[in-house]
This record gives sequence, structure tokens and C-alpha cells, in this order.
Amino acid sequence: MDVKEISEVIKYHRKISGLSRVDCAHLAGLGKTVIYDIEHGKETVQLRSLMKLLAVLNIKIELKSPLMKHYINEKG
Repeated sequence: MDVKEISEVIKYHRKISGLSRVDCAHLAGLGKTVIYDIEHGKETVQLRSLMKLLAVLNIKIELKSPLMKHYINEKG
């Protein structure tokens, strides 16, 4: 999944949820400009901001790699 697709998924979820950018920003504790930037694929958005928005929209990130089993085992 690339930046463009991630931004489209986020925008879709926001719209389907019936939230304006202002509403979404308020719920996430972010500025409305940050929501705009994320939805337009700005690559310098802070990870923390993205994670706050994803939580508001109930979007989960799942990391996959050939090493994930090893990571989980080592993590305990």
C-alpha cells in the first residue's frame, strides 16, 4: 500500500463516518490542516498525528514481514 492509497482510505473512512475535517481534527486532538495534509498524502506528517487519526477512524495497522514470527517470539 502506498501513501496515495493510505490517504484515500483515510478520507473514505472519514466521509463514510459522516465526519468533517474539523470534527475529525477535534476528536483526534489535531488541527484541521493536519487532517487535510494526511488526506492529500503529505509525506512529512508526524507518525503520532497519523496514529491519532487512525484511532478516531477505527483503522488498525497490521505489520507483516517474514521476520514477524521471530519478533513476536523474542518479544515474549
